[in-house]
Amino acid sequence: MDAPRRQPTLDEVAERAGVSRSAASRVINNAPHVSRAKREAVRRAVDDLGYVPNATARALATQQVGAVVLAISGDDPAMFADPFFAEVVVGVNSVLEETDLELMLSLATSTRGQARLEQLLRTHQADGVMLMSLHGDDPLAALADRASVPVVFGGRPLNFEPRYYVDADNRGGARLATEHLVKAGRRKIATITGRLDEGAGMARLQGFQDALAVAGLDSSLIDHGDFSEDGGSLAMSRLLERTPDLDAVFIASDQMAVGALRTLAQSGRSVPADVAIVGFNDLPSARHTVPPLTTINQPIHALGREMARMLLSLMSGDHPSPLILPTRLVLRDSA
Repeated sequence: MDAPRRQPTLDEVAERAGVSRSAASRVINNAPHVSRAKREAVRRAVDDLGYVPNATARALATQQVGAVVLAISGDDPAMFADPFFAEVVVGVNSVLEETDLELMLSLATSTRGQARLEQLLRTHQADGVMLMSLHGDDPLAALADRASVPVVFGGRPLNFEPRYYVDADNRGGARLATEHLVKAGRRKIATITGRLDEGAGMARLQGFQDALAVAGLDSSLIDHGDFSEDGGSLAMSRLLERTPDLDAVFIASDQMAVGALRTLAQSGRSVPADVAIVGFNDLPSARHTVPPLTTINQPIHALGREMARMLLSLMSGDHPSPLILPTRLVLRDSA
């Protein structure tokens, strides 16, 4: 009688496929976040070796919900229609569509929204979470600390540096924008800030101040916006009232720049002849303002994509390093 054929081990499958043991296990147990190439290599190895997965191991390994959360600290449903956040969602989804994971969106500023998100994470109704737009001492930070699933931050919060985050070089980009205005011969340069209880808003103000300090120019011409078009319009009105002879403004978002351009047109100022304008983000709308907006390109799609990749890496048991994405100046007609 022939001896029974020896059952190949998982290690042998991994070796044949040229992947780690954990990757082989995830493929065999239908875990969602594995690259297509690794899946195909492991499946070929399973077929070649005649590997039969253990049913008990499969049951233990598939305790996943199959969904991740993108939570934004805000309470306005229209936020997801904001061009910035819409582009982030597109970037996140471009990665997740290569897996079996579903994307859930959550607004979590209100007490009810926070409680709902905390319940979702505490009861493991999601396999991971991405958090964005935290304000000051946002309770979402503490929620993330208590979460039993991996957490990635989109942007560094103002008051602490999380272990896992993806951000853009906000300070460096703002410095580039302001340096461009200085090199263009502008001397009364103002800024309209974003929200200063957000890391991005504060970093962009600091970049503006850095550039003017080096140039030996006054950096006190500051008004505060909220990253919205109306906020930019109102801030521009206040700046013109206080400093009617200003000749340039760095504006911390394209949305606010759209509002500021409207106010300048209504006041009879010509852009860039009277007042030069530089925005931040390089949204599609920046190409269609009058005049087209000089701005800082932030790789928004890449921000969402890298957040999702980092979360998948954490879910796979890896420990990725934080990531800072570069920004660059895009020259158009407003400055």
